[in-house]
Amino acid sequence: MTDMTMQMQKVNNNLAGWLDRYSVTLLRISLGLVFFIFGALKFVPGASPAQELVIRTFDKLSFGLVPGTTALLITAAAECFIGLTLITGKFLRTGLTVLAVSMVGIMSPLVLFTGDLFPGAPTLEGQYVLKDIVLVTAGLVVAARALGGQPEKA
Repeated sequence: MTDMTMQMQKVNNNLAGWLDRYSVTLLRISLGLVFFIFGALKFVPGASPAQELVIRTFDKLSFGLVPGTTALLITAAAECFIGLTLITGKFLRTGLTVLAVSMVGIMSPLVLFTGDLFPGAPTLEGQYVLKDIVLVTAGLVVAARALGGQPEKA
């Protein structure tokens, strides 16, 4: 091996080690920030672009038993709680459990309102739900690390 090849291999190994050590932690914290901010927006009437979608989804899933304001408050509280557990790493398993339960509501609009969300090109609400697929998948990565017995490395 040449000196240049050995140096490149060393850089590669160092980078791989850094990514192994910190990437899931950074993913957990950034995911937590997104959940917390999106949840906080739902506490402010009209601030969340998903407000009406949340109300419609909750209405369908609860057979009309949960009023719109209550649905928004429940969703906002759950998302802020999930966010705080992901940001801090405290009560992480509980937060991930709340996230798992929330996945039903998060993904339901894909089935309940497909035509409204994707009448051709995705609407703003459709784009919001597509983004949620990435967030849920990121949550699965964090859960795999947290529940798999491997402690976070950072």
